[in-house]
Amino acid sequence: METAQAISALAALAQTTRLETFRLLVKHEPDGLPAGEIARMLAVPQNTMSAHLATLSRAGLVRSERQSRTITYRADLDGLRDMTLFLLKDCCGGNAELCAPLIADLTPCCVPEPLRS
Repeated sequence: METAQAISALAALAQTTRLETFRLLVKHEPDGLPAGEIARMLAVPQNTMSAHLATLSRAGLVRSERQSRTITYRADLDGLRDMTLFLLKDCCGGNAELCAPLIADLTPCCVPEPLRS
């Protein structure tokens, strides 16, 4: 990720409704949510939500898919990964011991459940 892309993504998230929208979409991965449902859940007018979703999309944090008359939005987890890696690329000057607690804090939320036989 280039610096300009990172700034765009961080700027998109530096607004309450867009941050709430992005977090809501992350919670609803991989299915996503229709735009109207997002607006309803966050109590935001649909036209306002549309503008927020467009900003997040331009920043590479959400993607959309049209299904007939409905547009479903999903968090772009690749965009999130790229932004996170950009922020952590030079973590602690390469001193792995300093970064280990940060990585450990990220891991519990993303550990897949074991497969049951």
